[in-house]
Amino acid sequence: MENFNIDDAYECVKSDDFPAMLNPDRYMKRSNAFDKIIAATNDHFWDPMDPKYVDFSKKFDIENEMIMPETFNLELRTAVADKLNDKQKVRMVNGSVHFTLSGILHGEQAALSLSADLCHILLDPGAQEYAANQAREEARHVTGFTNYIRSMWGKPTVMDPFLLTLINEMVYSPLVWKKIVGLQMVLEGLAMGLFSNFYQFANDPVLKQLLQFTMTDEAFHHKFGKIWADKTVPYLPEHEREQIEDWAWTIFSALLKGNSFGFEHKNALYTELGLDWKWVQAAVFEAMTDKRRRDSMTKSTSVFRSLVKTLLKSGIITQRTAPNYASFVDLKELHEEGDSMVGDAIAEEGIRFLKAINEGRDPRALAAAE
Repeated sequence: MENFNIDDAYECVKSDDFPAMLNPDRYMKRSNAFDKIIAATNDHFWDPMDPKYVDFSKKFDIENEMIMPETFNLELRTAVADKLNDKQKVRMVNGSVHFTLSGILHGEQAALSLSADLCHILLDPGAQEYAANQAREEARHVTGFTNYIRSMWGKPTVMDPFLLTLINEMVYSPLVWKKIVGLQMVLEGLAMGLFSNFYQFANDPVLKQLLQFTMTDEAFHHKFGKIWADKTVPYLPEHEREQIEDWAWTIFSALLKGNSFGFEHKNALYTELGLDWKWVQAAVFEAMTDKRRRDSMTKSTSVFRSLVKTLLKSGIITQRTAPNYASFVDLKELHEEGDSMVGDAIAEEGIRFLKAINEGRDPRALAAAE
């Protein structure tokens, strides 16, 4: 296990070095860097198996209503739309949402596994306790998205091969930074942007509730990554900082260029609608230009814009790599926006609702008061 942690809070050991955890002196060296976010855990408790939080029995007419607006469907913004009738468009939208939410479910499972792995290698008791808390929260996300997908489609789709390769790299890597940067910045940065989009525009109230409560947890996970980066990244040897910067750019550019769209992976859906996946892929790529991608990233809800801001605020985008991102995002504008992230306001509102529920109050009364 490569160990370049600078601050004591981030000292790590190999995952099979359990005796190091039993060193009497270790228990006495607890960092207080995470005490505040650990103490806030109860403020955003929710139980995906209890309908008072999210009632998955509520029905949504998936055959005739779109879970997301048609304008959010990538395929229907191309020549694909000309080949489908209204009923088929509903199927395209909801089938695509099925794939996206399945990917989120698999991502939450990856986050659970990564958090549990961090418990084995983080030597500081405070950092370890936070990782254990996050593992618990990721586990309820797995349960929540499983419940939603089961209620709508029966079961999730398999994971997109590109994303599977990416997540495998994080889970199996012996490098601590790949786990933390991959989990707390890449996955969480993408998740907050994606969840914000879905929350703001989804037509299904059950999905909106699930997303908001999930975001109350994810906002704290993002803070853990920011704390780690602030105390570690600036003090690393130059070649190690550059490894992190280059890996982050590689992941970002691969995602942006469309490797994660999974056209072949969605072949069954396209075939059902009388479409060939290669033709769909060509139609989408023809419609997507660099200018169009840049324009979409000026919106605060852009998934990729959210990821870039996460990397920028964590010091992982530097003068050396900034020109790569500047082709798509106004980095100066992002920097001037401050530390608030897309989704923070949604998460804060969700915490107020959860506090009301957990105190035995009716959250609907809280909404009416606002």
